[in-house]
Amino acid sequence: MKKQEIVSFKVDEKLFQIIKSLPNRSEFIRCAIIQAMGSMCPLCDGTGILNPEQKQHWDNFAANHSVEICEECNEQYLVCNRNAEVLMEDQI
Repeated sequence: MKKQEIVSFKVDEKLFQIIKSLPNRSEFIRCAIIQAMGSMCPLCDGTGILNPEQKQHWDNFAANHSVEICEECNEQYLVCNRNAEVLMEDQI
């Protein structure tokens, strides 16, 4: 079995009280971190900031895509506008 490493981090008192009451807080924290990593932005890796090269790629992508809001869940999602442009050209 591989040696496990210990990672520590600071939390405020309110969060500490919640975490302290968990029956297996280490397992809960491991699962929460793994889940959060699966939800990270694929461009910025969760930093919230694009470097200049990533920004250029995003600008190229955004030229044919838009961010819209879902009418059902009210969350943002990406829409490819290229198909709509092709359909409009075919109708002309």
